[in-house]
Amino acid sequence: MVPVTEPHWIIHLPTTLRRVDDVAALAMALRHSLGHVLAIDFGETTLSEEDRQFVRTRVWCDHRLPGGGRCALPTDHPGALCEAGPAGVETCSDESREPPP
Repeated sequence: MVPVTEPHWIIHLPTTLRRVDDVAALAMALRHSLGHVLAIDFGETTLSEEDRQFVRTRVWCDHRLPGGGRCALPTDHPGALCEAGPAGVETCSDESREPPP
């Protein structure tokens, strides 16, 4: 028998911003100021246009790192190495990347 789990909920937070770079900067500022709140999974942050919410753009790479962390660099970051959060020392190469669940 498969255990029944409660669904996770998503907060859709509309903005008045008009440029994707500005919205990404806002998402990064929110992660910086609220990163200590464990109930928020910033690694899964995506952006979408108001009238095209089914087309999502990832903000962070978010690949799993050895030790259980996730890459905190922007999506499509240059180089083959991923990094943990701001104080991060963990890195991984492209070969050891695992896709997010």
